[in-house]
Amino acid sequence: MEELKYHYKYPHPAVTTDCVIFGFDGVRINVLLIQRGVEPYKDAWAFPGGFLKMDETAEEGARRELEEETGLKNVDVEQFYTFSTVDRDPRERVITIAHYALVRMADVRGGDDAANARWFPYNEIPRLAFDHDRILRKAVSVLKERICFKPIGFELLPEVFTMSELQNLYEAILEVKFDRRNFYNKIRKSGLLIEAGKRPANTPLRVPVKYCFNPEKYAELKHKGFKLEF
Repeated sequence: MEELKYHYKYPHPAVTTDCVIFGFDGVRINVLLIQRGVEPYKDAWAFPGGFLKMDETAEEGARRELEEETGLKNVDVEQFYTFSTVDRDPRERVITIAHYALVRMADVRGGDDAANARWFPYNEIPRLAFDHDRILRKAVSVLKERICFKPIGFELLPEVFTMSELQNLYEAILEVKFDRRNFYNKIRKSGLLIEAGKRPANTPLRVPVKYCFNPEKYAELKHKGFKLEF
């Protein structure tokens, strides 16, 4: 990297990125963790992340670390908070820029300084390294807030799904139970869904209708925001 023209004499904190990655298995929200292969906190579980390079943005660094430590590529990460407690890292003064992403669950692998990588159900998270328990709480709080103002599902559900699977997703994130008919009516009126083919004649009612997202309407509502109330 080209030598900088101006230099400052005061100490500089290091900067890292951490990625909270959410997936959905059809019933429960899952969180992607890596098992640290190096000290500090060797063998402890943590979020994928690492130190930011001098020639990359925070988003670029988050995506690079995520790929290096889990094998996930081209994930659409979004910043949600900066954690700057003075003693949050025993190595030195470290500020972390936290990101989150919603992805369809896929096989992952450990890499770089991660000994292992795997999905954990949200209610079965092991003790985390550093201040990552605090980062997780904040990420979940942000997810619960945004699910009411932006459609969430395209990134987490399969391309074709049932209304029950969509309801399970919202209930898993918000940790509440919805009335099935009320949920169906609210979602149907939003225009987000289209039937994935017509139900064959004489099909038993117990066989659920399959849906997919209306991509144009989904993009419109995600950009504008909407309020989903039950």
